[in-house]
Formats: sequence, structure tokens, C-alpha cells
Amino acid sequence: MSVEYTTKLHAGADFPAIEVKLLNGDVKKLSTPENGLDWNMVVVYRGQHCPLCTRYLNQLENAKDLLAQTGVDLIAVSGDSKEQLESHMERLDVTFPIAYGLTVEQMVELGLYISDPRSPEETDHSFPEPGLFVVNNQGKVHVVDISNNPFVRPELQSLINGLAWIRNPDNNYPIRGMYT
Repeated sequence: MSVEYTTKLHAGADFPAIEVKLLNGDVKKLSTPENGLDWNMVVVYRGQHCPLCTRYLNQLENAKDLLAQTGVDLIAVSGDSKEQLESHMERLDVTFPIAYGLTVEQMVELGLYISDPRSPEETDHSFPEPGLFVVNNQGKVHVVDISNNPFVRPELQSLINGLAWIRNPDNNYPIRGMYT
């Protein structure tokens, strides 16, 4: 077995034009905010098989209004099938859009770490490890956080506080980490 690592999506890069499907049949461009907001936070989660993802998505629901107060909309996506997302929705109490069907090619384009299931009981497809991208009003990656395991994710209140500070025009805070 050979191991290859992806090329990571860099801060300041254009966020890829990735379209995903919602349960209601709509196709949504991941980078496009809605609800009158001009930035978008894209949360990539492992899938319905991950209890930590379920907990994080439910925590995001509690953070959604605070994100909106900073001008940031929210969408989540996984590589799960429509049927897997429908099953997962029974354990979720969320009102923000959740998309399904992220392909391995799209995961690579986002620079995510990708894992294979440990067993057929876990899931039936390769899946992304957690990723979080905040896309600014120019379509650029302003904040990026990727992990290679389910245990490391941004603490939401710290992230929201940081986004409020970044978005405050008095701070004139640029995109950070644009060089490798």
C-alpha cells in the first residue's frame, strides 16, 4: 500500500467551485453564502458513522446565530450518500444546510485528509477527515483548519470570536498564513 498526501488548499487561494446536493434536491455551491450574509463557513465532516461529528454538527446549530451576527453563513457536507444523510438527520437537530455526496476528487481538491473505513460496519466508502473553511466575500479562503482525525476541531466560541475580530474593519486584519 502506498501513501500519498494531498496538496492542501492554501489560505488566500480561491475556494474551489464545488457543487453539492441537499436533501431537498437543490444543488448548492459550497462557497456561496445565503441569508443576506457575505462570508461562508464550510464544515466538512466524516459522516453519519462518526459520533463526534454528530456532536459537532449539533454544537454548530447553537453557534449558527453568533456566526450570522458576524456576517458568516454556514453549510456542512460529507461524503455520505443521500440515504446515509437521511438516517443521520434523525440524530441531528440542525436548521443549517447539510449536503451529501462529496466525492474523493472533491476531497482532494479541498486538500482534506481521506480515510478508508475500518470495517463495513463503520461505513461503505472512503471519507474525509474534518475540515473547516471560511470563505470571504471575494471567494478566498480566509480561514482553514484541517485535521487527520476526528478528535481535533476548532473550538466554536474561540473561532466565532476570532471571526468577529477579523471582520471588524477597525482591525484591518489580513489573511494569515499565505506562505508555506
